Amino acid sequence: MQPVYFYNTLTRQKEEFKPLKPGRVGFYTCGPTVYDYPHIGNFRAYLFEDILRRTLEYNGYQVKQVMNITDVGHLTSDADEGEDKLEKGSKREGRTVWEIIEFYTKVFKENLHELNIEDPTIWCKATDYIQEQIDFAKKLESKGLTYVISDGLYFDTSKYPGYATLAKLNISGQQEGARVETNAEKRNPADFALWKFSPKDQQRQMEWDSPWGKGFPGWHLECSAMSFKELGEEFDIHASGIDHIPVHHTNERAQNWGLTDKESVKYWIHSEFLLVDGGKMGKSLGNLITLQQIKDKGFSPLAFRYLALQVHYRSKLNFTWEALEAAQRGYDNLVNEIKSFGLAGKIIPEFETQFKQVVSDDLNTPKALAILQEVLKANYPSSDKRATIITFDKIFGLNLNQITEAVELSREQEELLAQRQQAKVVKDFKKADELRSVLAEQGIKVVDLPDNQYKLEKSQ
Repeated sequence: MQPVYFYNTLTRQKEEFKPLKPGRVGFYTCGPTVYDYPHIGNFRAYLFEDILRRTLEYNGYQVKQVMNITDVGHLTSDADEGEDKLEKGSKREGRTVWEIIEFYTKVFKENLHELNIEDPTIWCKATDYIQEQIDFAKKLESKGLTYVISDGLYFDTSKYPGYATLAKLNISGQQEGARVETNAEKRNPADFALWKFSPKDQQRQMEWDSPWGKGFPGWHLECSAMSFKELGEEFDIHASGIDHIPVHHTNERAQNWGLTDKESVKYWIHSEFLLVDGGKMGKSLGNLITLQQIKDKGFSPLAFRYLALQVHYRSKLNFTWEALEAAQRGYDNLVNEIKSFGLAGKIIPEFETQFKQVVSDDLNTPKALAILQEVLKANYPSSDKRATIITFDKIFGLNLNQITEAVELSREQEELLAQRQQAKVVKDFKKADELRSVLAEQGIKVVDLPDNQYKLEKSQ
């Protein structure tokens, strides 16, 4: 196999990837809290995780990816204070929390498919693993790592000597209220809730009995319990955005150590922030952008994917509408050029070798795109160029294997075609046939080919 290198947040250096089990990878990714529409900052992290998984698979690894759906326990403060985000969403929209969960989970998964992000091997909903979370907390309690105060069961971070390592925290200089909300009952400012008690004066929509009282699990507990259940007490990779390093992942790591007395995750890998017009994106700033807004302005979701590929995952991605327009033009030009290539020929070895080296070197997609441009300019048969680019697209995920004939499509027809291919991926063949009929009525005949490829012809 081609050596693969990742930047490990835990060691702050790039390391050669060596899985715990030869040829197999256990991979956990933090998923959404399904209380509202996801925004493109969220999807920057999910795109990075998708490229990471595709790179491992491209190099011959069998990847078991687990992604959580947080449907309870994530409070408005990441540090166990405030209102549960699902309960807040329920009040905002006048629907039950279960209706909120179903609706926004569906939106999230649809957005993933529109961005051509592969589904994880296993989806984990926090509410499906309540007993596992209770059992996890009980084991921590039995080892003397927890204590109970008026609002819940807490993990005592002073018992874990390595607590500050992942985020390089200055624990001795940490001020109450600086990183976390003030709670006078906590022993240490960084201590975090494993189980929160329901308010005495009201009944929550989501609450369960536990050895400590009626309530609900803390946000951090779910990922530890679910990753251990599905991947074991040691696994290869935990990935997400850098915003999870100082609190969520630091607390997960502490819990994992508390249960196992060892380092459970071998590689912690994180993507940088997405900025908007050079600044932070946030609800309070009024500049949250969703994938639907991108579509409403006439852009393809794959143009956003193409934009994300142009910036290394460990560098900030500055989103502007002008940058997205340029990405849309670049993507359209790429598609149009490939349309003229006809069916695929032979992969060009020298370019494939270069490509594999750069994507395996900490997911260097900007350099990989540069190699794609070299292929387009090279003096090789167009059929061989196409075969080479289709191979590259196993990483890029831009659906470049879908256009084989020079049939002009409108933006709307390209969207219908993308929807049809996604329907085939999820085996919704009824929808795929319906979309093919719609395209046929518009003069576009879709002829399916092996390996999920197709060609386009003008229908009579």
